[in-house]
Amino acid sequence: MSLLRLAIQKSERLTDSSLALISECGIELEQAGAKLRAPAFKLPLEVLFLRDDDAPGYCADGVVDAAIVGKNARQERGSDATVIRELGFGRCRLSSAVPKSLSYSSVGSLNALNIATSYPRVLADCLERRCVRASIHEISGLVEVAPSLGLGEAFCDLVRSGGTLLGNGPVEVETVMQSQAALTCNQALCKESRAIREGFVSRIDAVLRAGKTKYITLNAPNESIPEVVRLLPGLKSPSARPLATSGWSSLHTVVGEDDFWGLIERLGAAVGKGIRVLPIEKVIQ
Repeated sequence: MSLLRLAIQKSERLTDSSLALISECGIELEQAGAKLRAPAFKLPLEVLFLRDDDAPGYCADGVVDAAIVGKNARQERGSDATVIRELGFGRCRLSSAVPKSLSYSSVGSLNALNIATSYPRVLADCLERRCVRASIHEISGLVEVAPSLGLGEAFCDLVRSGGTLLGNGPVEVETVMQSQAALTCNQALCKESRAIREGFVSRIDAVLRAGKTKYITLNAPNESIPEVVRLLPGLKSPSARPLATSGWSSLHTVVGEDDFWGLIERLGAAVGKGIRVLPIEKVIQ
């Protein structure tokens, strides 16, 4: 029987969110995180817990069939694994930074500098595109204090909130790349494994769509229904159900997160109060 082997980080910044996504997909793992492998109950899927730096290469080489990794790690490793879905968590950016004492006007100010980083491939590609000639020194750990230790005049590292940079004094000057967690897959799968992967991706899509939508119900007089339909098309036209009170109906629809507050304001002006917003667990299309 075919089995889909999925790699996620072991005890790193994407681990908890990856496990939460798997759980939201209705997949229960046996002893998740307790060892290297965790088989799923009632589904031909096995999760392997690996270092983020290792997962992209293992996925490209077929050691695992799919992996949830940071796009920054995939690009640094030069992985041929295909990004199937961006997952929306683990957002960060890879940025270059310089000490406050260094005069900086543009990316050209990085010319001839020694730059310390854990992402030499990504940084080199970025500098080459921008015609900057700098010396790149690969280091691991304590990248943000590299200038103070004499390991380089500048550094390039992942930034999430900016708190690390502010706390240690350097100034963020250039964004090298934006990153987030992504599902990557090896395309050389047998037919049975592809079918399992497609089913897993469908579950992920249902979870991701639910996170971007809101379920709205409201009561409105029947004469207001055309205006509400105009305001709230949702996934399709809102459904209307007659209420016990003559001349009134209950309307139900789903709207996108990006449009939510503007629609609520327009609805409030059209039909008044009594608008209810409910969470959505899954949206399957």
